[in-house]
Amino acid sequence: MSDHLLNAIWSALDLPSSALGAVQIVGEGALPSYFAVTDLAAASVGAAALAVQQLMVAQGAPAACVTVDQRLASMWFSWSLHPVGWERPPLWDSVAGDYATADGWIRLHTNAPHHRAAALAVLGCAEDRETVAQAVSRWRGLDLEEAFIAQGGCAAMMRSMDEWRAHPQGQAVAQEALIAFADVSGAGNAAGQRAWPWMADRPLAGLKVLDLTRVLAGPVATRFLAGYGADVLRIDPPGWNEPGVIPEVTLGKRCARLDLAQAADRAVFAGLLAEADVLVHGYRPDALERLGFGKRMRRQLNPRLIDVALDAYGWTGPLAGRRGFDSLVQMSSGIAYHGMQQQGATKPVALPVQALDHATGYLMAAATVRALIARLHEARTLQARLSLARTAKLLTDVPSTAPMQTTTPMAPTSDNDYAPQLEQSEWGPARRYLPPVTIDGAPMAWSRPAASLGSSAPSWN
Repeated sequence: MSDHLLNAIWSALDLPSSALGAVQIVGEGALPSYFAVTDLAAASVGAAALAVQQLMVAQGAPAACVTVDQRLASMWFSWSLHPVGWERPPLWDSVAGDYATADGWIRLHTNAPHHRAAALAVLGCAEDRETVAQAVSRWRGLDLEEAFIAQGGCAAMMRSMDEWRAHPQGQAVAQEALIAFADVSGAGNAAGQRAWPWMADRPLAGLKVLDLTRVLAGPVATRFLAGYGADVLRIDPPGWNEPGVIPEVTLGKRCARLDLAQAADRAVFAGLLAEADVLVHGYRPDALERLGFGKRMRRQLNPRLIDVALDAYGWTGPLAGRRGFDSLVQMSSGIAYHGMQQQGATKPVALPVQALDHATGYLMAAATVRALIARLHEARTLQARLSLARTAKLLTDVPSTAPMQTTTPMAPTSDNDYAPQLEQSEWGPARRYLPPVTIDGAPMAWSRPAASLGSSAPSWN
């Protein structure tokens, strides 16, 4: 099954199929799921690493072996960082979760304060889970979903896979490419390409990656790029925080803050953008336009920029641009419903990890490296668009796996799964899993420990 998924991803990257012979997937066991989550983990990680290997080949290196540990890849799809003597903040706030409606189920995503405020405003109740449940139960699912969205909140009613396939948005996403590349090369563009200081063991060293992403796919992508030497600078607005995931996803990065509503900060950002090799962003399609950094402005500031964009529900169709997260797309696309039906449960059954986020993150990293190959070897500038909903289709289209109860479980975590050195993060020492993939001669490694948002200056120096 891993091979099936790897082939599908590699085909989307439009790189030589002969390169697939360099990938070896090792390890036993699988995450407990009614979908091929472990296979998706191995395939997405493997594709990203193989793309790096192909970049190395394009720079004159021999074709190295790529070895994916499917067990470690599955573990990285959960939490790679394990605190020593301190606790990670909770992932979910007190309101987020699944609730029964008058005709089914709905999931509320309320980790962000403004999303929580929107939900409570629609429901007209206090921030108390039992009170929220009572208020939700009086609504029909679709009516409540639409009310939350209209209020600026985030929610998704549970649909079956058949319902999603019949929905106009499901049909639109089915027609989209897994990775939608666009060639934006302009006259004289190739001559302006900035070289980066290639090193055989750090193939992305010197690349400047501007990261405008939040939980969780985008930060996974840029964490991967940092693992092969990229200089990743994450930018967040004042006041934004993601305490439950920041120690997990800021590994290898510098994190700064800018308020793009302020002229001085806008000038700083424009300067950063002009020098960047890659921009990775997960804002809704019109958000950067409203901030004055739309597609045309980005091209004016930096014609050679590799632009990799993510959204939740796809780039076409009636729900294109809707706010969304992994857990919501699982509800919308039928994943949670299928799990409930297969398990004989009375409530939604999600994937064991946020696999859509993590897999899409590695696909974004792979797309970035593919664009670097085009820049280096083909004198082209590529942009790429991906979505959680399209990754969900990749997963749900995989032929049915064996019943979950017959799947060989993964071996328990042991000391051998961790890097030998403690990571000295801002919050305290922590153990980090060994990398899930190896490229012979170019180990994945991070030069910076995880750090809090706003801990660095907004500068490439």
